[in-house]
Amino acid sequence: MAAASARLEFRVRPDRKLLIERAAELIHEPVSEFARAAAEERADRIIREHEATTAVPSEFFDDLLDALDAPASPNAALSRAAQRARDMVVRD
Repeated sequence: MAAASARLEFRVRPDRKLLIERAAELIHEPVSEFARAAAEERADRIIREHEATTAVPSEFFDDLLDALDAPASPNAALSRAAQRARDMVVRD
C-alpha cells in the first residue's frame, strides 16, 4: 500500500469540530485518522450504492410490472419440455 501523500482539507463549524474530536478521543484515534476513515467509509458506501443501481426508463419499469402481473403463458418450447418431463417421470 502506498504511503498517504495527498492532502484534503475542509472547514467545519466549531461545534462540529468538538464533536469530531470527542468521537476520535473515545476510540483513541487521532482526529485526522478518524475524519479520513469516516470520509473513506462514506465514499465507499455511496459508490457501492450508486453502482448497484440500474436506471431504466419509467416505461420499461411499467412494462416489467405489467408482465409480472400477467398470468403465465408457456411458450411451445416450455410446453414440450414439460411434456417430456411428465413422460420421463415414473410415479409409484
